Amino acid sequence: MHQRNVGSGLRGFAVVLACCTFGLVIAGALVTSNDAALSVPDWPLSWGKLVPTLEGGIRYEFAHRAIAFLVAILTTILAIRMRTRLAWSALALVLAQAAVGGMVVKFVTPAWATISHACLAQLFFAVVVAIVVDLYSVAAPAVMRSPAPLVAAVALFAQTILGAAVRYGLVLPVAHIAGAAVATILVMWAALSILMQHMENATLRRPAMLLLSITFSQVFLGIGAYMARVAYSEAPQPMPVMVWFSVAHVAVGSLAFGAAVALAMIVYCQPRSETVMANRGIVIA
Repeated sequence: MHQRNVGSGLRGFAVVLACCTFGLVIAGALVTSNDAALSVPDWPLSWGKLVPTLEGGIRYEFAHRAIAFLVAILTTILAIRMRTRLAWSALALVLAQAAVGGMVVKFVTPAWATISHACLAQLFFAVVVAIVVDLYSVAAPAVMRSPAPLVAAVALFAQTILGAAVRYGLVLPVAHIAGAAVATILVMWAALSILMQHMENATLRRPAMLLLSITFSQVFLGIGAYMARVAYSEAPQPMPVMVWFSVAHVAVGSLAFGAAVALAMIVYCQPRSETVMANRGIVIA
C-alpha cells in the first residue's frame, strides 16, 4: 500500500496535535470533576493576570486554558499547512469551543452552554483523529462498505451528550446507562462484523479490536464512576477516588469515540481492490 504524498513532519505534527487535544479533554474533566469550573471569573485573562496565583481550583482552570491556547495555536498552524476541509473544520471547532467557553465564564450561562462546550471538545477531538487517519491512509479510490462504524461513532457521541447532561442534572442517570447499553451493542455490531469478514486484513482487524477493547474498558470505568459518586454523594468536596474514576471515564470515552471515527475512516479509505482481495481471503501485506 502507498500512503498519501505528504511529509512525515506533517503527519507527526498532526499526531502531536491529537495528543495535546486528548490532554485538553483530560484537563477539562479535571476541572469539572474537582468542581473547579468558574474558579477563574474572568476571560481571557485570569483574575486580571496572564498567570494567576495557582491555588485551589484555579490550578485546574488555568491549566485547562493554557492547554486550550496551545491546541488552538497548533490547530491554526495545521490548518494553514494542510488547507483541507478537515483541517479548516478543526480550526472552526476549536475557535467555537473557545468562544463558548469564554461565554460561559463571562455571562455564567445555563448548563446547556457548558454541555455544548464539552460536546464541541469531543467533536474537535474526533476531527483531529480523522485528520491523522487521513494523513496515514492509502491514496486510492474510497469505497464505503458498511455504515456500522459510523453509526457506532454517532452513538458514542450521543453518549457524550447524555453524560454531560447527567453531570449537570438535566437528565436522569438511567438515560445514560440505557444509552451505554445501546452504544455498546452498536460498537459490537460494527467491530464484530468487520472481524468476521476481514480477519485477514490487519488494517481493519486491529482498529476493530482496539475499538472493542476501549469500549468495554469504558463500560467498567462508567460503573466505577457511578459507584464512587454514590458512595461519596454526601462528601463536602470531591473525593480523589471519585475524581479519578470520573476523569478516566471521560478520557476513555473520548478514546472510544475517536477509535470509532478512526475505524469509520479506515473502512471508508480502503481501496476497492483491497476490499475485493480481503473478501476473497487474500492477505494484504
